[in-house]
Amino acid sequence: MTDLPPGLPRDPRHDPVLREEVIAALAITPGERHVDATFGAGGYTRAMLGAGAEVIACDRDPDAIAEGQALVAEVSGRLTLIHGRFGELDRLLAERGITAIDGITFDIGVSSMQLDRDERGFSFQKDGPLDMRMAQEGESAADWLNRADEGEIADVLYHYGDERQSRRVARAIVAARPLSRTAELAAVIRKALRHPPGAPKDPATKSFQAIRIHVNGELDELVAGLNAAERLLRPGGRLAVVSFHSTEDRIVKNFLRERSGGNARGSRHLPAPAAGGAVVPTFHPPARKVRPGKAEEARNPRARSATLRSAVRTDAPARAGDTITKEAMSC
Repeated sequence: MTDLPPGLPRDPRHDPVLREEVIAALAITPGERHVDATFGAGGYTRAMLGAGAEVIACDRDPDAIAEGQALVAEVSGRLTLIHGRFGELDRLLAERGITAIDGITFDIGVSSMQLDRDERGFSFQKDGPLDMRMAQEGESAADWLNRADEGEIADVLYHYGDERQSRRVARAIVAARPLSRTAELAAVIRKALRHPPGAPKDPATKSFQAIRIHVNGELDELVAGLNAAERLLRPGGRLAVVSFHSTEDRIVKNFLRERSGGNARGSRHLPAPAAGGAVVPTFHPPARKVRPGKAEEARNPRARSATLRSAVRTDAPARAGDTITKEAMSC
C-alpha cells in the first residue's frame, strides 16, 4: 500500500480491519474520487487519502462527523464529510453535484469508536445506558426491548444473533422489564442461559449484536447501500465491503453473484428479468473473499469475524427499478 504522506500519520487509536487488503481492492490511482461510506474513526479514509484519492466520507453518527473535522483541516480540500445514511448515498452526493465515483468501501456494523464509549450502550464490557443508536435519534434499544412482545424479541435474537435459545432469552427479558442499562440486560441473558461467571464466550454477545442490528435497521441499510453503489460507480469502479456477521456477508455475496450474472437459477425473491432479453451483468465476477491473517487477528481481536468481498463495475447501466431486497439477498 502507498505510504501515507508526511503530515498524515495513521491514527494510533484506530486500526481498521483488513486495511491493506481494502486499499488493494480499491486499486486507487492518485486523483481519483473515492467514497468511504462508513467513516467512523477515519481509518479507511486516512489510507485512501494516503493512496492519493480525493475522499468523500459518510456517517450517520454525528459524533463521527464532528470529530472528523480535524482530519478535514489536515488534508485541505481532499476530504468532504457528509452526515447521513449510506443507504441514501446517491442522493446525498447528487445534492453536491456528484453522480459518479471511482470506488466505494463499506465497513458494516458498529465502529470501534462507538464500542469503546460506554455512554453509547453498544457494549456490556462496562455498564452504560441501553441505547445502541448509531444516529443518536429514534427508538433506543431500551425503548424497543421494553415495548416489544416476546415473539418479536425472540425472532430478532434468532435471525440477527444466531441465538438458538432465543425464546428462553426473550422470555427472561420480558420478565425483567423495564430495562435501562447494558449491565442489567447482560445479567438477564447470562442467567437465562445459565452462564457461569468467568466462563469464556459470554452468551450476551449474540443478543447484543442482534438488538443493535435491529435497532439501527442495519440489514436494510446494507441492501440500500449496495443498490446505491451500483448506481454511483462508473465503469471500472471498484466496490469493497467488509462485514462481520454471517447474514451481512451473505447479503453481499448474493448481491455480487446476482449482479455479475452468477445467479443462473434465479430466486423467487428477485425481480423477474425483462421479457425477451438476458440480464446484463453490472459487475464483473467478484474477487475471492479475503479473511484476516493470524497476525492481524492476534493484534486486533475484532478482525476474527471479518470478511472482505470486492468486485469491479462493468459498463452496463444500473438496473433502473430493479433493486434487490433484504429477503432476496439473505436467503
